[in-house]
Amino acid sequence: MRKPDSLAIPLTLAALTMTTVMLAGCATASLDLAPPASDRPWQPVTTSAGEIVPGAASKPAPASRPSDYTLPANTALASVPPPAALDTTHAYTLPELIDVAESTNPLTRIAWNDARNAALAAGIARSSYLPYISAAAMGGYQNGHSASPTALGTLGANASTHGAISVLSLQWLLFDFGERAGIVDAAEQASIAANIGFTAAHQKIIHDVSTAFYRYQAARSRATTVQQAMRNADAVLAAAKARYQRGIGTVVEVAQATQNRAQTNLATVQAQGAETDAYLALVTAIGISPLSRPSIAEMPVRPLSPAMRSTIGQIVELAIASRPDVLAAYAIERASQARVRAAEAGFMPKVFMSAFTSYASGGSAITAIPPIGQQPPTVNLNGYRYGASVFLGVTVPIYDGGVRSAVLAQARNDADSASARLTRAKEESVRQVVVSQSALESSLAAYDAARALAEAAQTTYDAAFAAYSKGVGSVTEANLAQNQLLLARNASADAYNGALAAAATLALATGSAGAVRNGDGWPAR
Repeated sequence: MRKPDSLAIPLTLAALTMTTVMLAGCATASLDLAPPASDRPWQPVTTSAGEIVPGAASKPAPASRPSDYTLPANTALASVPPPAALDTTHAYTLPELIDVAESTNPLTRIAWNDARNAALAAGIARSSYLPYISAAAMGGYQNGHSASPTALGTLGANASTHGAISVLSLQWLLFDFGERAGIVDAAEQASIAANIGFTAAHQKIIHDVSTAFYRYQAARSRATTVQQAMRNADAVLAAAKARYQRGIGTVVEVAQATQNRAQTNLATVQAQGAETDAYLALVTAIGISPLSRPSIAEMPVRPLSPAMRSTIGQIVELAIASRPDVLAAYAIERASQARVRAAEAGFMPKVFMSAFTSYASGGSAITAIPPIGQQPPTVNLNGYRYGASVFLGVTVPIYDGGVRSAVLAQARNDADSASARLTRAKEESVRQVVVSQSALESSLAAYDAARALAEAAQTTYDAAFAAYSKGVGSVTEANLAQNQLLLARNASADAYNGALAAAATLALATGSAGAVRNGDGWPAR
């Protein structure tokens, strides 16, 4: 035997020490990836296109811009999604806008993918009832040479071996006292919850588009009303100037009428800005690019539906029965109960079947030079072997350190929490329905009052303007009547569209927002 090298152990220890130091240095060097200080900007390394290079140390901040916290622009992200393919010559109604939102809003696709993933998870759970079949193959080759001196000279031998083994195996769990059934039931209930979430996403989009549509209609009505108020202000100013030219008016009256017109002009600018903001909010709710610029149809003013005044008892019963969050909480409760059953079955034995078949083939060759005595110089061996086995067995869990008990306790806790969430969802649904119903009733009452106020304000303005034009009234009364008429008309338009928005909110609270799809944009209640 060869004497061990006395330097082997020290060299090995030195190599391990150096490797450890290098690894430690690499770990701490990763701090270069972070910003250099809490009050210094991060300057990443970028490519020519502006993309941040991963794993590169940050650069020091330039002296010319020591506090520049602007990130580099990535040109690959500068592309704007193309606008939705809309007909620019068509004025879209509320149902058409809802259809566009449901087909283009990213939230609907995300909810759809979540529902599909939950369905696939249920399919994966069902596949546990099927056998697991696998195939494996392995091949190898070995070659060697040996030489040893003898009295007759050096004896050399070459040996080579090669072969292949292939195995086809089957594993099948036959009976597990309901563990797989509980897992499958839980996965199917989770799929139901995901589908309910998909419906809830559509209801939320319908509600958001509807309320944004009504707000835009209110802003549009305000813009139209203020245009009429501008014409009224022009008429009052013209009357003031005519009275002054006839010698029966004063400069103060003309100045007051001019001031009133300027104030109305300011209201016009503000109304136009509010209309633009409401339009952009509607486009955002639809989920399309603001560059699309769809034309919005005007909503006809019609009497509010008497169905909006349903009793609170009927509405609450409908909400509990069809609200997505209540239905989803119920499905999650059922899924948690199924997981409890699966965890309890984990304490029971399992019956399984295992089978496999295999095939092996190979060969070996041995060459001896020179031959010794009667030994042939070459030996070649070839052969194959196959077999098959089937086993039926039972596994009985005995001890696992309390893992199954902990899993069962977690499942029971989740089931208890799911029941509490279902109770909470019911209580929250009742609260939201009551609040929404109250808001709707207030909106309806406000609309009735605002409509009566607008009619009275119109009568007052007509009388005040006619009296002033005939030299009986004053310009102050005419201006006041004109401003009051503008406020009354705006209040009427706001109350009208507010009632529609409140009805849409109540429909969302009761889980019936998907029915807000009538041809004229009115809530179907």
